[in-house]
Amino acid sequence: MNDARRPRASDTALANPDLTDRFGRVHRDLRISLTDRCSLRCTYCMPAEGVPWLKSDTMLTTDELVRVARVAVGMGVEEIRLTGGEPLLRPDVVDVVDRLSHLEGPSGHPEISLTTNALRLPALAAPLRDVGLARVNISLDTLRRERFLELTRRDRLTDTLAGIAAADVAGLSPVKINAVAMRGVNDDEIVDLTQFCVDHGYQMRFIEQMPLDAGHTWDRAEMVTGEEILEALSAHWTLTERAGRGAAPAQVWDIDGGPASVGVIASVTRPFCGTCDRVRLTADGQLRACLFARKESDLRTLLRDGANDATLAGAIAACLRLKQPGHDIDDPAFLQPDRPMSAIGG
Repeated sequence: MNDARRPRASDTALANPDLTDRFGRVHRDLRISLTDRCSLRCTYCMPAEGVPWLKSDTMLTTDELVRVARVAVGMGVEEIRLTGGEPLLRPDVVDVVDRLSHLEGPSGHPEISLTTNALRLPALAAPLRDVGLARVNISLDTLRRERFLELTRRDRLTDTLAGIAAADVAGLSPVKINAVAMRGVNDDEIVDLTQFCVDHGYQMRFIEQMPLDAGHTWDRAEMVTGEEILEALSAHWTLTERAGRGAAPAQVWDIDGGPASVGVIASVTRPFCGTCDRVRLTADGQLRACLFARKESDLRTLLRDGANDATLAGAIAACLRLKQPGHDIDDPAFLQPDRPMSAIGG
């Protein structure tokens, strides 16, 4: 077994510092961006020519990201979500999942999940499942080929659908489908996307568009709100809100009594910051306590300067102590983060 997989007693018993911020939120969910690169060019994420990629020597090595994860799991992290850019573009993604799935903390092994555009899942779904990947979230904003091309600037709808099917066959369930609802772009497909998921046994999740685009062109007036999404759905189905949301970003409704369901992530109009349990590690080793944070904690320098695990744990805890009570998107003084979503990791 690789040493990076093998937790030592001193690493899994880090009672102090811990993962609690100033407002009593305990952070059990670590999002790790494996790369800032992506195989699509979604209009709400980046310009057609893309954005400047991170230099390879600035990105965390696999040993480095696994070490940060090992310390975080020892502190109490229970779920690791791998993100990008597009995480399946990382050449050693199967090895990364394998090594992360062997970590162990106070609550046992962390659950490993992944957010993807699904283009590489036909080849990777089964290998990832075999080394411990539990489930996937897949981005799909439209079921129409021409619209998919317009939105992503790539003619890959057929490949995306094949990847979704491969995830289902591999048992990476529940397969969750994420769509960003956009006014005048795909808001006429809210029912169609949901019906697609109902028919195939997937879980549909709609996301309010957030100010995280590379061009900083986000306009709240153009955003389809969670209420509008629910109105469109309620015209076709009876929706029953589920209780017990906890720290989940999506509020879930049963469709016609279940078992099918649909979720809405209304980060802008119905923020859930008060129960947020997520912390994010960028591909270049910066820790972010909030998706909208404008400050980051540099773990890469600590790693490369020879910091021990206690120092890393202290840096993680210090980052969380700086976390604000909310994202303040409605504040007139709100400033969009310098990094776009593709460089932060969702």
